[in-house]
Amino acid sequence: VTSLFLIMSYNVSDGAAYAVLFSVLVIFTILALGSADMLVCIPQSIQRMFCSLNKSVSHEEVRTADYFLSARNSASTFTLAMSFFASGMGAWVVYGTTEMGATPSLSWFGVLGYSGASAFPALLICWLGPKVRAMSENAFSTTDFGRQRYGRVMQLSVAAVSVFYMFIFIVAELTSISNIYALLVSDYSTKYGIGITVSLGAFTVFYTTLAGLPASIVTDRFQGIIMALLVLILTIAVSAFPENKVTRDEFALASNWTGDGIMAAVTLFIAIACAELFNQGTWQRVWAAESTTALRNGFLLGSLLVFLLMMFFGIMAMLAYANDPLAYDTFEKFAFLAFFDLLEPLGNGWHIVVLILVTALAASSIDSLQNGLSCIFSSDIINLGLDAKLISRILLVAANIPAVWLATDKYDVISLFLVADLVCATSVFPLFLGLQTEDKFGGLLTAPTEGGAFAGCIAGVITVLINGIVNDAEGGVFDYFWLRNGDICALCGSKTMVSFIITPIVSCVATYFFSFVDVKVRGDRARQPIFIIAFDEKDRDDGLDKGEEVVAESAEDVDEESAEDVDEESAEDVD
Repeated sequence: VTSLFLIMSYNVSDGAAYAVLFSVLVIFTILALGSADMLVCIPQSIQRMFCSLNKSVSHEEVRTADYFLSARNSASTFTLAMSFFASGMGAWVVYGTTEMGATPSLSWFGVLGYSGASAFPALLICWLGPKVRAMSENAFSTTDFGRQRYGRVMQLSVAAVSVFYMFIFIVAELTSISNIYALLVSDYSTKYGIGITVSLGAFTVFYTTLAGLPASIVTDRFQGIIMALLVLILTIAVSAFPENKVTRDEFALASNWTGDGIMAAVTLFIAIACAELFNQGTWQRVWAAESTTALRNGFLLGSLLVFLLMMFFGIMAMLAYANDPLAYDTFEKFAFLAFFDLLEPLGNGWHIVVLILVTALAASSIDSLQNGLSCIFSSDIINLGLDAKLISRILLVAANIPAVWLATDKYDVISLFLVADLVCATSVFPLFLGLQTEDKFGGLLTAPTEGGAFAGCIAGVITVLINGIVNDAEGGVFDYFWLRNGDICALCGSKTMVSFIITPIVSCVATYFFSFVDVKVRGDRARQPIFIIAFDEKDRDDGLDKGEEVVAESAEDVDEESAEDVDEESAEDVD
């Protein structure tokens, strides 16, 4: 990575870069602590005015473990939109669609595919979120949904996949922010990279462990606004600079509609959808929504903002390629750095603006992921009568130490995500098919059992390994998770696309097949958890009862919260 960055030269000083980093992080820390009424030097009324997630939440409730971990029923439409936008768009976005846009064989389909795929999970949450929330009302994450709907085996399976994905995401974010600072400061030493990653990790861990999920959502609100404004300013600056202007004919060289682009788009839609459904930071916001209406509207607006931001970087990359196609074709310049190619002629002031933007991007994603990691076993911790806030803080710190260490190894960011995405693809259907609680078509489509769902997860993993054998994976079948298929980019080509199509389909079919066999062999016992802990019974019964209610509500397309928006007479008819 260092050798690739040396082709560009920027002159932001070490002091200026660190000043930006610490200034931005200190501001976010103040906002975070204010969200928990922890700024003792500032009157509580002022803290509530600027930092509160929801002014109607009392000071006593703010200090509870439930609010710390879930911010339950407190986030409005605008807050959710800004939160999904900011937390989902990390520093990695400066590489994602830029690689698509500056690669002519991918071009528009690649850019639109990456942008649409990044926005798509929010649309899935609009549909799945209210159902999962209704079936596991007092949950903190989808691991709780897995436990209540299935049992402990699926809870642990979902937890393992979620932790793996979120951990990889944190490593990718820390790697991205370290690379960007190194590029703009022209300091590629390991020592400098460690300084950036440790600083960012330490600040976000500090305010997250003290103030919890509300801190993440409140800072997201400001980070989202900052990001939108800075992108607008950068669009004007980059496009107006004479050296970045291109003619229509020049832009036509970068503007293509190709089959390779379609394959990349299909891969991205499946990969990102599967992965983001295991992002517990996103799911926490489902329980944080003040109503189903706020949830749906917030995620819809957030989805649009994500799409526009990704399109911005993709189109900037197409402009960069159009401005110097020969350099990109001969690999004198690299597609994933295309956005920085446009920045190079601009003055240092603009480079500092970019540092502010990427710091906000990275902090917003990392603090959300940290909260997501801390909530996975929160329900069990509370049920055991332990201090949920203390234990979540310890787990959070423990998870971030190896993430900071791995980030110094400078793994390829896109490859890191693809590994995590493929792992998530093995288990996404087994988990969410749990929304079906009754047999369909005379029992042929059996409501998934825990044994069937777990077998579906295993079948997904086996599918990836078989793909590795068929495609003669380098280094052995388990290395196929890295998807080294020798194509023009890590997520390109028919082999990668087929792997992402087949894996979730096989796990889905296997879930239904093994659930059917499970019920035929074990009867009603198959519909119970594989093993039960004393306090599991009530939670599972509540989850199944709520699942039946959700099925009924879905038929009417009305749920408890949205019914408030219907007039009294219609509501009585629904009842």
